[in-house]
Amino acid sequence: MTKARFTEEFKDKAVKQVIERGYTVPDVAKRLGVSVQSLYKWVKAYAPDEKDRFEAEIREIR
Repeated sequence: MTKARFTEEFKDKAVKQVIERGYTVPDVAKRLGVSVQSLYKWVKAYAPDEKDRFEAEIREIR
């Protein structure tokens, strides 16, 4: 099984759906076919100040 690679443009659009449009990480990840963990990582890298919000979502999923 090979590791999927996504362009920076794809990642940026995925992150903006979470940050700007207010969709949840699990919803966006499922819709786009990426792992929840990957999307959380992209969001954290894109907007580190949103860290607390997404850590709370991670706890909610677990």
